Amino acid sequence: MRALIALLPGDGVGPEVTAEAARALAAVGERFGHTFEMREAAIGGIAIDRTGVPLPAETIRTCRGADAVLLGAVGGPRWAPGAPVRPEQGLLELRQALGVFANLRPVSPHPRVAAASPLKPNVLRGVDLVIVRELTGGIYFGEKRREPDWAEDLCTYGAEDVARVARVAAGLARARSGRLTSVDKANVLETSRLWREVVSRVVREEFPGVRLDHQYVDSCALRLVQKPAEFDVLVTENLFGDILSDLIAVLGGSIGMLPSASLGEGGPGLYEPVHGSAPDIAGQGKANPYGAILSAALLLRHSLRLPAEARALEAAVGAALESGALTADLAGPGESACGTAEAGEAVLRALSLTKETR
Repeated sequence: MRALIALLPGDGVGPEVTAEAARALAAVGERFGHTFEMREAAIGGIAIDRTGVPLPAETIRTCRGADAVLLGAVGGPRWAPGAPVRPEQGLLELRQALGVFANLRPVSPHPRVAAASPLKPNVLRGVDLVIVRELTGGIYFGEKRREPDWAEDLCTYGAEDVARVARVAAGLARARSGRLTSVDKANVLETSRLWREVVSRVVREEFPGVRLDHQYVDSCALRLVQKPAEFDVLVTENLFGDILSDLIAVLGGSIGMLPSASLGEGGPGLYEPVHGSAPDIAGQGKANPYGAILSAALLLRHSLRLPAEARALEAAVGAALESGALTADLAGPGESACGTAEAGEAVLRALSLTKETR
């Protein structure tokens, strides 16, 4: 097949990890007989420096015309938090421009890097879960007001906002174990009460085979650390999902291991590693590229509908880890850490040995 992929390297370590993900995609294309054209565009701080805005119109056109979008990271200390134009605004605007509303963040710890997690190995055994985060509503997009000694952020959700992400999560759960956990704060918040009602209705009426339970976000955070293997698919609103999906980084050994996919109803999906721009190590070749490469695997699976190719790339990452290609965030005491490009090369070597199975 032929596909156009928009590359948005962004800021900090974004260009470094995106370069390795792009090389991995090119290798998949060569291995399986596909042609992936990659077109680069600016977003975030680098876009502000070049154009004065974090998401130029040309970038939006490039992304809308692509089959999928692969993003690195945005932000950094060069762009002060109090500035009227911020790199992170570009990411929020891009999500809205693409109409992506469901953010999938999977974690399945690889045994080779279990030691990098602060949790005991027996806690990590059998963990294979996905957080589905609503992406375009809630407090991040609500009305905001600020006075010198007072501030307000409004959290708003409509029933259809909740229903559409519930359908994505329930469909994913149905294809996996049939278990879905909805996370809210319905004992306090009206938006959470609406959330619980709508998710319950959608699952009851449209996904009768899915087993649904509800968790308050605070108790869910505790259970994710104590007994994460009890979960399969979790669905939650924007702010809670942002926090919980960073929390589960401890399950994977490092936040550098976690990929994500942001999906909508048609149009290109948006794929990015969960980690930030890590400006303290930017340009040093130390960043972990595995989260970006695994995001490319999600791109293959969800946007390009190439499941065999996605599995091959994921297997190659596993093989690279098994070979000892561990970046600084993964290497244990006495283990030598490899660089970003070296980890990427290990994936390419493993990929060349992968059988073409369909």
